[in-house]
Order: sequence, then structure tokens, then C-alpha cells
Amino acid sequence: MVRWIRHNIPWAMLPLDWLVGMLVLGAMKAIRSLGPDRASDLGGRILPAIAPLISANRTGYTNLRAAFPEKSEEEIRVILKGCWENLGRTAFEYACMDDLWDYDPARPNEGRIITEDVPLFEHLRDDGKPAIFFAAHLANWEMPAVAAAAHGLDMTALYRMPNNRFVARAIQRIRGKTMGKMVASGGAGVLQLARELEKSAHVGMLIDQHLHRGVDVTFFGRPAKANPTAARLAREFDCPVHGARVIRLPGNRFRLEATEELALPRDAEGRIDVKASMQMMTDVVEGWVREHPEQWLWLHRRWR
Repeated sequence: MVRWIRHNIPWAMLPLDWLVGMLVLGAMKAIRSLGPDRASDLGGRILPAIAPLISANRTGYTNLRAAFPEKSEEEIRVILKGCWENLGRTAFEYACMDDLWDYDPARPNEGRIITEDVPLFEHLRDDGKPAIFFAAHLANWEMPAVAAAAHGLDMTALYRMPNNRFVARAIQRIRGKTMGKMVASGGAGVLQLARELEKSAHVGMLIDQHLHRGVDVTFFGRPAKANPTAARLAREFDCPVHGARVIRLPGNRFRLEATEELALPRDAEGRIDVKASMQMMTDVVEGWVREHPEQWLWLHRRWR
């Protein structure tokens, strides 16, 4: 009977999943009532306070010690605390995502959002060509997708689906209001990205996490695996590739930046070299992380 239920009833509706979903949604509603600034500040206080109790804290410390052997113990601890603060802020800001973006072309850079790259976004929006954006888990890493949608780009972003389907559907609704189209990672998701590029649309994805079947790259002088999807799609469609990042600023403000088109390495046949291109993108991400190490997600096992 239990087996029949698991096979025939969506697991999001099973009691435990439903309960978890209701708790998450209730928490998000309560956080949203605080407004984006108070919510961000609260998240930035809570997570650093409980970080020593979380096993990922040790992973973060180990990663930082290996990446920055020249830094003192105190410097490492400060960066690690900043990492947890940034994660807490990002998590709580998620409930207020549609209130975070306040960029007004009539009053540029006077609100929460600062960017000098509006002309680039407008050019990509109007040139009738496909393009790929890569990003990393820096600051509030959802914001580049928000920026693209706000500037009218036909954007589809790849994301990891939460295990709880009840929560996943709620998050899709939140993301759909501000980030354009979203597709879950995996084979079907990659095919959907390819279809979007065929229509001369734009796609975006995070590239800074470990993928077991990824290509070999060097990150902070250490071997790592990178998801080659961005480079493979660029090779297939021979389209421009841009980096996009957000920098967290004091006063709950953000700076949005995008790179010019990368001159990706090519092989002897003139086609984009997937492995070399992923190394180039990884180098861009490493440069970003070195500028603001406290704003990157050191807590996952990037090196295996």
C-alpha cells in the first residue's frame, strides 16, 4: 500500500512534504512582511550566529585556508563570517525579491540598484541575436536574472529544483514574477535552453559548482570540475557569451555588472574549444571572488 501511494500520489502532497512546504511558505510570508532592508539585516545576523553549529562551516574554513594560504587566521575567520552573513541576507531577501529591484531609468543609481551596463543590456535586447550569460554564487546571485528581465531581455535561466515539489512550485511563482522564464537543471533543461537560443533568445546559468561529469578546470590553483553547458551551447550556436555579477554594497545596495563579449578560445577547426572556454569563464569567476571573497559561497565542496 505504501509503495502504491508513493508511486501514484505526488510526493509533494505527502504529509511530511506538505508540512515542510507550509513551514517554508509561512516563514517566507513572515520575512516578507519585514520589507527587504529589515529582512536582509535580520538574515545577516541570524546565520553567522548559528554557523559554528553547521557542518558546512568546516567546509568553508577548509576551502578558504586552501584558497588563501597567505592570509592570517583572523583574516580567514572574518571572510568566513562574511560568507555566512551574505548567505543569510540572500536567503531572507529571497522572500522580498520583487521589492529589491528599484532601478529607475529616470533616476539612475539613486535607489538600491547601481549599474552602468544598461546600454549593453539594451543592445543585447534589440540585436535579434542569441546570447549566453554565466554567473556565480556571489552576493545575491539571483539579481543578474532580475536585471536581465527588468531590461526586457528574453531570458531563460537554468536553476536547481528544490527537492520538495510543494516548495519548488512556490519558488517558481516567486522567480517567475521577476526573473523571466526558469527551467530546472538536467538534460531536459539543457534542451530547453537550446530551443531558446534557436529562437534568438538569451539564457543564463551559474557555473561555479562541482559537477561530477564536468570538464577539468583550475580554480584558485587547484583542480576542479566545471559544468560545460555554457561552453557547449556557445559552440553549438556560435553566439556571444557574457559574464554577469552582482556586488553587495553597504546600506543594502547592489552593483550590477556585465562583461563585454568574451573572445572564447577556438580549436584548429575554428570552433569554440569547450574545455579552454570553461577555463576562461572560471578565471573570470575567480577574479570576481578574489575581489570580494566574503561574498562567495565557500560552503559547498567545490574541490573534490
